Amino acid sequence: MTNFDIGPVLVTGASGNQGGAVVRALLQTGRPVRALVRNPDAASAQALAAQGVEVVKGDFDDAASLDAALVGVAGVFSMQMPSPPNDPESEIRTGKALIEAAHRSGVHTIVHTSVARAGDQESFIGWNEGRWEPTYWEGKAAVNELVKEQGFRNWVILKPALMMHNLLPPVADFMFPSLSQTGEIDTAFAPDTKVDWIAAEDIGAFAAAAFADPERFHGHEIDLAAEAVTMNVLAAKIAEATGKPVSAVASSKEELVARGYHAGVVDMQVWSNVEGYKVDLDAVRRWGVPLTSLDAFVERNRDRFAIG
Repeated sequence: MTNFDIGPVLVTGASGNQGGAVVRALLQTGRPVRALVRNPDAASAQALAAQGVEVVKGDFDDAASLDAALVGVAGVFSMQMPSPPNDPESEIRTGKALIEAAHRSGVHTIVHTSVARAGDQESFIGWNEGRWEPTYWEGKAAVNELVKEQGFRNWVILKPALMMHNLLPPVADFMFPSLSQTGEIDTAFAPDTKVDWIAAEDIGAFAAAAFADPERFHGHEIDLAAEAVTMNVLAAKIAEATGKPVSAVASSKEELVARGYHAGVVDMQVWSNVEGYKVDLDAVRRWGVPLTSLDAFVERNRDRFAIG
């Protein structure tokens, strides 16, 4: 292993759940971390600096800033936000910019985070009839292909299922708003649908393992989930950990949208009933990376849940 192989890792999205987990996991291994941020003076950037992270200013739409941020970097943790309706090409554009800049700079290892089933979308029931949002799935799949085709010495694509952190504020206020209002998890998930869940910490652990042993992980697309449970089981786990009454309610898409739920979130829940992430949990465990159970997650975060 050369000095370059153990050089700094540039982490994008470092102030978010996934990127933040990657930062913590890398620091725990003693790996130097550099975070790409829009505003180094922001509180979130300063919090990273306080952990010992080198904070650098950069923008996916500014190639020169990416080139400067990547000088001397051995690895990149890549993540992009899904394209918003007013800019349907943004995920592909920004992903392409980062991937090409990383290759220009001589980065040896890239770990990219995507979503489970990205690339399988044309096999989805109803895909050809336009049943599912094409921008989301095609954007994720396109960036995955860019990573694979760029020519990095080592690449791995992590494909997480639904994030456990979505159950906590502030994301829960958007994903599961009824939890804080009434203590009900009111969704379009069918009562018998088992949802695949993964903790951000596990994504960080997989990323750190891939940077530590890039040859082992090279060329793999790894679906990530630690557990699959129905919403009734999930509600019972939260209730037990918090000591507050929590229940799961199944409503129709039409009912939820009429109550002001985000249509995209509801569509994801309906998609889970029809398709779902279908993560092979045994395959995930075979990598030997420790996983966080839902019981452990809700217990560790029991004071963070907002329950009406």
